[in-house]
Amino acid sequence: MSGSSAGPIPLLSVRDLHAYYGQSHVLHGVSLEVRPGEVVTLVGRNGAGKTTTLQALCGVIRQKSGQITFAGQDITKMPAYQIARSGLSLVPDDRGIFATLSVLENLTLPHRAKAAWTLEQVYDAFPILRTRGHHGGLKLSGGEQQMLSIARALCMGPKLLLLDEPTEGLAPVIVQQIGAVLRELKKSGLTIILVEQNLRFATTVADRHYLMAEGEIVESLTNYEVAAREKELLKHLSV
Repeated sequence: MSGSSAGPIPLLSVRDLHAYYGQSHVLHGVSLEVRPGEVVTLVGRNGAGKTTTLQALCGVIRQKSGQITFAGQDITKMPAYQIARSGLSLVPDDRGIFATLSVLENLTLPHRAKAAWTLEQVYDAFPILRTRGHHGGLKLSGGEQQMLSIARALCMGPKLLLLDEPTEGLAPVIVQQIGAVLRELKKSGLTIILVEQNLRFATTVADRHYLMAEGEIVESLTNYEVAAREKELLKHLSV
């Protein structure tokens, strides 16, 4: 693989990860590393295995083999709730908002770690949520729901934030706002794995990129390498 370099001990290390949906073998030996404070993307066509990788990391998919080490602990067989409490938070592609709860209830319900964001931090990052506190979670616009989903994950105080297609289907102005928040999170030292179809957006927030195809990591690329091969990669991703 290109783009690798020596550095701190990884916060997350994945070795030879295989995952299954029933009899369907989806991930075929995925291996990757994410160092503390890095923002790393998983890019690839639909069906490449990006979402499955995130779900396997956070314990949603139990049918798996290989090894996942997070913050020095083997979490491969750990149940999802314990993984979440260890500091790994997922923002799913369907946003996972509790439909029967208000915005405020969605924000205050999660288990809170020491590094959990306060409501004031949430409102500073996403001012619209301050005015939507008593609205039902699904009464929000698509962009507001995405902000709520990210904010709720931050209220758990994650060490590693997993974001699955956070800009999909959103208006450009909302994409810009989410990008600005991600860059601030990066500045604060939060470690992030981002699944993203929008390659140009990914390069504005991430340090490195893992290219996935057919359930495997096929390349690791720096921003410089992505820029040098942009036309080729965009064609590959059918963007």
